[in-house]
Amino acid sequence: MSLTVRAELAAATAELAAGGVHSARVEAELLLSHVLGASRGRLLVIQTLSPQEAARLRQLVDQRVTGVPLQHLTGGAPFRRLELAVGPGVFIPRPETELLVELAAQWLAPGAVVVDLGSGSGAIALSVAQEFPVARVIAVERSERALRWLRRNAADRQAAGDRPIEVLPGDIADAGLLAELSGAASVVLANPPYVPESSRAQLPAEVAHDPDEALFAGADGLSLMPAVIELAARLLRPGGFLGVEHDQSHAEAMARLLGASGCWTTVAGRSDLTGRPRFSTAVRA
Repeated sequence: MSLTVRAELAAATAELAAGGVHSARVEAELLLSHVLGASRGRLLVIQTLSPQEAARLRQLVDQRVTGVPLQHLTGGAPFRRLELAVGPGVFIPRPETELLVELAAQWLAPGAVVVDLGSGSGAIALSVAQEFPVARVIAVERSERALRWLRRNAADRQAAGDRPIEVLPGDIADAGLLAELSGAASVVLANPPYVPESSRAQLPAEVAHDPDEALFAGADGLSLMPAVIELAARLLRPGGFLGVEHDQSHAEAMARLLGASGCWTTVAGRSDLTGRPRFSTAVRA
């Protein structure tokens, strides 16, 4: 017996909405697309699905309602022009982080050396490598679990024809990290952990599936920022660009940290597409 796509989508949408899932219809379509191995656009011409496919869809909907991230259920997360493999152990890239790539664009001339600190899935590094193949891109990540996803995504993008990136296990707080590159980098980008511990209870349930070490950075969320700023100052050549994502409550603190180091000019705060102050940029003096 076959079941109609329309009826199953309607039921999935209703369950997701009742469970508090935002954009329930979109997520229902994405889950069904995953089950059928078809694009969302193809759902318009697919009329029926098997009982097994319907059962799989309902299982995924049930998991989503409990707070399992959509990206863990489908195994992928979109980021700019890429679809990245993600799952337990790696931070799911967010759309707002895409702006970091745009902010760095004017510094990505031929021969540019780009360092992505705390690369996670490789979203920033791999986007830069794809969109600006004239650059050498180095992705730094500490977590062994995240490194597995980073290496997988790097291999997938290389197989697809993108410029290969260099994957480096390393800790942002390591004073000797990338010592051979000191004063030679053109761009340093970072989306480090920045969520204040005090915000833990207010986070959506699905965020609990991201690794703690990719989210939290001390009581105020700023514990790693001095190390990021110090490392970037050492790596960048004069005139090199630093772009850092942070919590919307950190704009003034980041300006103070960058100003206090004495290593930067053109320190500026940047807002995301919703107007929240989420990024700080600076140029190496």
